[in-house]
Amino acid sequence: MTKASKEITHRSDCPVSFTLDFLGDKWSLLILRDMIFYGKSSYGEFLASDEKIATNILADRLASLSANGFITKGESAQTKSKFVYALTEKGISLLPVLVEMNIWGTGNNPEATSTDLAKVLKKDKEKAIKELTKMLRKRIA
Repeated sequence: MTKASKEITHRSDCPVSFTLDFLGDKWSLLILRDMIFYGKSSYGEFLASDEKIATNILADRLASLSANGFITKGESAQTKSKFVYALTEKGISLLPVLVEMNIWGTGNNPEATSTDLAKVLKKDKEKAIKELTKMLRKRIA
């Protein structure tokens, strides 16, 4: 039995507020980051992230992202008792937002190390977004 996801109440008609109603916590964005940039798809892979998300928060955010159409949940082809998560088109559409956050964070964090992703984005952001989008769509096809 799965816990029902909390219904989203929109505070205003403002587009930024609307976006934050769905993605206003760091954990949802970090899960999406892991899926988009690192190809993570399982509960265990998300738990292994550097930020050390608590299991109850991870379960809640995965349920919320699924209930709101950003990801889907399905059985693993290898192990029927294991679930895997996949991005939807709605989830993939957040790629440019996460790219901009990556660029901003790299440029404003004095302790940030230049990753391969940051180098690619600096060289040709639009091309990188197109290639990443194409790759992500192949995963859901």
